[in-house]
Amino acid sequence: QVQLVESGGGLVQTGGSLRLSCAASGRPLSWYVMGWFRQAPGKEREFVARVRRSSESTSYADSVKGRFTISRDNAKNTVYLQMNNLKPEDTAVYYCNAEGQTVEQGSYWGQGTQVTVSS
Repeated sequence: QVQLVESGGGLVQTGGSLRLSCAASGRPLSWYVMGWFRQAPGKEREFVARVRRSSESTSYADSVKGRFTISRDNAKNTVYLQMNNLKPEDTAVYYCNAEGQTVEQGSYWGQGTQVTVSS
């Protein structure tokens, strides 16, 4: 089992920055591909960013490329999402996801953290 706890959300003005953190416990974070997803009111949950186990490969949704940066510190069992130049359309609940490489490793979600960007 893996427990994921997000933090760092809040209210920020357009153009501002936030850094989200996702602290993992239960198993080594290095086993998992880590991602951030978000869900705005009335919308489907959508992919934001992903980082592979070795941190050498990252991918982003087109809507956040150039503004958001995902990183991981396996020694601290923590994943980060640095969000710069925030826009009102970034307002959502942000969820951390851990995707295992085997069925036994499993897939896990955090409880989410609210990000609100005011115009």
